[in-house]
Amino acid sequence: MKLPATLKKLNKRERYAIMLAVGVIAIFFIISFIVEPFLSKTDQLKKSLHDKAVTLEQMRQLQSEYGTLTQKAEISKALFSRRQKGFKLNSFLVQLAGETGVKDNVSYMKPTTKVERNSPYKTSRVDMKLDAITLEQLTAYLYGVESSKNMVDIKRISISKKDKTQGLLTAVLQVETIEI
Repeated sequence: MKLPATLKKLNKRERYAIMLAVGVIAIFFIISFIVEPFLSKTDQLKKSLHDKAVTLEQMRQLQSEYGTLTQKAEISKALFSRRQKGFKLNSFLVQLAGETGVKDNVSYMKPTTKVERNSPYKTSRVDMKLDAITLEQLTAYLYGVESSKNMVDIKRISISKKDKTQGLLTAVLQVETIEI
């Protein structure tokens, strides 16, 4: 059976209907197998480009953070190098208590050391109680701790009134530093 002979037997209207159906099917196949994959590939490329732009921005942000952390590490190294050789937190706090006049008011000092895992550093901490001191003495002692060049920080402090009539205070401090 020959297709052109069959088409010749059909009237003009039926031939147009068949040609229209063949055209619609051809357009469907062109769209399905040529245009759609091309558009899909374009969308994939746009999404990939967007994802890579986001990744690049994150990398730039991390690079900036790394630079800041490196700079802070260098500053810390410089401060550590200026620290006295053989620095011990407990000795420093006792010496400072003597300088600020609160040595007799130290009720207790509990030193602890924690070695950091996979690091050459260790955290040295002293819990101490200053009993029956004035606000001025406490202020001088706290200023001496925080302003020292030995990189010592007060991590926790608790202040309570000991004697309401004389204005005396009790302070419990947790002082911490990093040692090499």
